Amino acid sequence: MWTYEHSIETSAAPEAIWRLWADVEHWGAWNAEIEKTEIDGPFAPGARITMTPPGDEPIALRVAEVTENELFVDEARFGDLLLRTVHRIDRIDHGRVRVVYRMDITGPGADEAGAGIGPGITADWPDTMAALVERAAR
Repeated sequence: MWTYEHSIETSAAPEAIWRLWADVEHWGAWNAEIEKTEIDGPFAPGARITMTPPGDEPIALRVAEVTENELFVDEARFGDLLLRTVHRIDRIDHGRVRVVYRMDITGPGADEAGAGIGPGITADWPDTMAALVERAAR
């Protein structure tokens, strides 16, 4: 398994962060690595998301888990590999939260494959998460 995690603390309300996450078709407003996103129904387990990076092929995601104002998990399959990304809001104390993104890549050869593809996938997370919490704090 290959794993990467990044977190950022903010005073933005969990509900404001959640609204941005649940508004899938507007992820590109705060994530520069997304040109277009589409979802095939409500933001709920089983929903399919198509995410297109600028100048690249669309990526198919499946929403695996949703807990409103707390977390959502999406999954992508590439051959035998499963890329599972947890997006989580941890309450620190009154008025502060920690936003955590964690990616686990599992499957045959995941250690080697993850080390090859994982850093490229997660490289923008610090900037993306900073833009997310900045927008949520408005």
